[in-house]
Amino acid sequence: MTEAVLRGCLRPPEYARRRKSLRMQVGGAAMGGGAPVAVQAMTDTDTADAAATAAQCAELARAGAEMIRITVNTPAAARATAEVRARLDDEGVDAPLIGDFHFNGHKLLAGFPDCARALAKYRINPGNVGRGEKRDPHFAALIRAALENEKPIRIGVNWGSLDSELLARMMDENGREKNPASAEEVTRRALSASALTSAQTAEELGMPPERIALSCKTSRIPDLLAVYRELAGACEYPLHLGLTEAGMGTAGTVSTSAALALLLSEGIGDAVRASLTPPPEGDRCEEVRVCRELLQGLGLRMFKPRVAACPGCGRTTSDFFRRLAAEVEGRIALRMPEWEKKYPGAAGLNVAVMGCVVNGPGESRHADIGISLPGTGENPVAPVFADGEKVAALKGENIAGEFIAMLERYVEERFAPPSTSAPDGR
Repeated sequence: MTEAVLRGCLRPPEYARRRKSLRMQVGGAAMGGGAPVAVQAMTDTDTADAAATAAQCAELARAGAEMIRITVNTPAAARATAEVRARLDDEGVDAPLIGDFHFNGHKLLAGFPDCARALAKYRINPGNVGRGEKRDPHFAALIRAALENEKPIRIGVNWGSLDSELLARMMDENGREKNPASAEEVTRRALSASALTSAQTAEELGMPPERIALSCKTSRIPDLLAVYRELAGACEYPLHLGLTEAGMGTAGTVSTSAALALLLSEGIGDAVRASLTPPPEGDRCEEVRVCRELLQGLGLRMFKPRVAACPGCGRTTSDFFRRLAAEVEGRIALRMPEWEKKYPGAAGLNVAVMGCVVNGPGESRHADIGISLPGTGENPVAPVFADGEKVAALKGENIAGEFIAMLERYVEERFAPPSTSAPDGR
């Protein structure tokens, strides 16, 4: 391997040099300006049901959502918003609420001042604020409400609700070109143009640029990449990433992860949301977990220790390593709330649970602490490694319990903050 190729392989990832963006304050959370990429989620309850909406908001926050968007679409929903905020405050949940407005947001914010104050940010879709002569006054009314209440905004353009007048005008202009672009390309340009011109209008109405975030969501990965790359080069507003209508199950998770990982790896993105479709009676918090796993996998955030686990092969006919990996994952999930408070840095821990001698010892040595279980026909001894050194060889019926106890001791010894007491108790 030549020196030039080696340097290319060792080049730091693009997200180590994140795109420069303005810093926005959303309640107690920060977005952009070098702040960690934030995780956002959205409720699917009827916001008019304040109790159900607050309960789901609390559930999403406990799962790790740092900003939560709620639908504000009717007078009943607007009337309930302040109660949702109050219920969350009573439970000690401080995640900021973002109001999602379409069509009638200008009326709801003006008619329900408690709603306008309770929200930490307003999401405005420029394709849905009004048609023709009504569009500009309605948009201006939304900006005035944000200014009066000192709230930031997200101008959120969607592929499915793009400003039809803007798109028609850009299609006409393209049709007169000598070498016209494809309709798909013009639509992409219209998405970014809608976001950027709306942001410029907001600034002209008095909105400080550090209170403006942008998003341009599509349901296809190539379109999403093209639009966000254009936005990233054209402005310094914080960018909210998301593949809209990502889909259900594995397909939705893979599509979202692929799209967001590509942009984040280029340093683009200040907040993320996985717009997954839950199955009937499904878990709404899955979208939060996907985002957190994505950010952790890219090394952008550390939420919990990473467990590298053997996938299994013909050498690992026993399922013990699978059960141990699941038990370790479960113990970590159970202990993380306490570890976060008592042991700063524990989220960055790397643990390995391996199933045979092929990769087991090497992978365990590379981890902070790891165990290599015996495969088929191997000596029934499980070496344990900590910080690259073999520290134990476990055998018998209680390997799982002994390894988990070693893991607990390792966390306590490595991540316990230094004592602040004076020598001899003075």
